Amino acid sequence: MKIAVIPDTQVKPGIRLDHLHRVGRYIADKRPDVIVHLGDHADMPSLSSYDKGKRDFEGRRYVKDIAAARLGMEVLMAPIREAKDYRPRLVLTLGNHEERINRAANDAAELDGLISVEDLEYEAHGWEVYPFLKPVVIGGVVFCHYLTSGVMGRPITTANALLTKRHMSTVVGHQQGFQMATAVRADGKMLTGIIAGSCYEHDEGYLGPQGNNHYRGMLMLHEVTDGQFDVMPVSLGYLNRRYK
Repeated sequence: MKIAVIPDTQVKPGIRLDHLHRVGRYIADKRPDVIVHLGDHADMPSLSSYDKGKRDFEGRRYVKDIAAARLGMEVLMAPIREAKDYRPRLVLTLGNHEERINRAANDAAELDGLISVEDLEYEAHGWEVYPFLKPVVIGGVVFCHYLTSGVMGRPITTANALLTKRHMSTVVGHQQGFQMATAVRADGKMLTGIIAGSCYEHDEGYLGPQGNNHYRGMLMLHEVTDGQFDVMPVSLGYLNRRYK
C-alpha cells in the first residue's frame, strides 16, 4: 500500500493557494492508494480565542473563513478528481482549528444549529471525516491530528515519545516541522513515529522570525505493511520547482 500524507494546510483568507494545486498534481501523478489529511485544513481565525480583542482580530468573519477553506479544498482536489481512472480512499482527521467551530457552538447556545463543521463540506469531496483526536488505523499505522499523553491530555510533542508512549507506528500533524524516530520491537518489526504539521507557505505571526524556519511539505509512505513503511518527505519547495 502507498499512502500520501497531507499535514496541516491551515487555509485562511488572504493567503495564496498555488501550492495546494501542486500537492494535488503530485498526488495525481503518483496515485497512492490512500490519501490522509491530518487536519487543520481550515484555519478558522475568526474563532481564535487567543487573538480576540487584539488589533489583528479586526475584520475576521466566519463566512470568510468557511469560503477560504472551501476554495482551498477545491484547489487541492481538482487535479486528483480530474485524474483518469483514479479513485483513492480519502481520510481526513479533524484538527483543533476545525474543532474551534464545535467549541464556539458549545460555548454559545444560540449558535447551536447555525454553525457546524459540516459547513466546510469536506464530505462533498469524498473525504471520510473523523472527529478531532479520533485515531484512524490504516495498514497498521495510526493517523491522527495529534496524540495525547497524561491526565491533562496534552499533545505528544516528540517523535520518539510517540513510540515510547503509544507503541505503534504513528503519523500525526499539529506541530510545525518534521520529526521522525524509529525503534525495533523484540520480534524485529520496525516502528516509526512521525510528526509533520506544516503543508503551507505563509508565515504565522505568533511564531516569530525564527519559529517560521521549519519544514513545509507532504509525505509519501511506501510499502505500508503491518505498521512498517518507507517514508519520503516531499517539500513544497520541490513541488514548486516541479510544477512551475
